Amino acid sequence: MSDDIFEIDAIGLLCPLPVLRLRKRMQPLAVGTRIRLLADDPAAIVDVPHFCSENGHELAAQSEADGVLSFDVIKR
Repeated sequence: MSDDIFEIDAIGLLCPLPVLRLRKRMQPLAVGTRIRLLADDPAAIVDVPHFCSENGHELAAQSEADGVLSFDVIKR
């Protein structure tokens, strides 16, 4: 596994686009890859953990700063 973090900037996108971008970007990546999703849609607080739970991925970290939500997801 690499220490690189793939970052997806979904700021300005509304539900369901942040999760759709995350799903599309994750598909070709190897298991164990860490991806950081940045979003400012309040629905992402519910949508991203639900996406991870439904698809078996690990939500490794979640934070918020200055209105930007950050989610670190590990592909499983």
